[in-house]
Amino acid sequence: MRLTRFSDIGLRVLMYLGSASAERGPVTVAEIARQFDIPLNHLIKVVAQLSRVGWINAVRGRNGGLRLAPDAGALTVGTILRALEGDAELIDCDGNGCSLSLNCRLRGALAVGMRAFYTAMDTFTLAQMSEGKTGEQIVLMHRMFLSGPMTKLETQ
Repeated sequence: MRLTRFSDIGLRVLMYLGSASAERGPVTVAEIARQFDIPLNHLIKVVAQLSRVGWINAVRGRNGGLRLAPDAGALTVGTILRALEGDAELIDCDGNGCSLSLNCRLRGALAVGMRAFYTAMDTFTLAQMSEGKTGEQIVLMHRMFLSGPMTKLETQ
């Protein structure tokens, strides 16, 4: 199994906001794009989805930015991935016209594996993913960003 780039970015955004926005206030989309080398257009789509589900608060304008929603730290990684990845099966047995689909045991085995994966991911919270050395690194990245020279992208 491989997570989509969308989910990867979503997890990074939430982790970053969990540590950086608690440090000094809102974080800009431009900052996150630069920190993780993510195309701005793609990042905006991820941020819009995270905002729609209520996990981040986005404020427009000069003093705006992104903040982690107050209760989002209690989210589990499993909950986040279910929302971003969906509950689709790992393979599309019905759509690919497989001759084994009526008698195949693989579909059931993959479903068991997927449930086990999400069950395991439900044991980790977003707050846990952003604490310790990871959180310290995020805070350091944020501080370095704030103290560094601004590029054209960040001034827009």
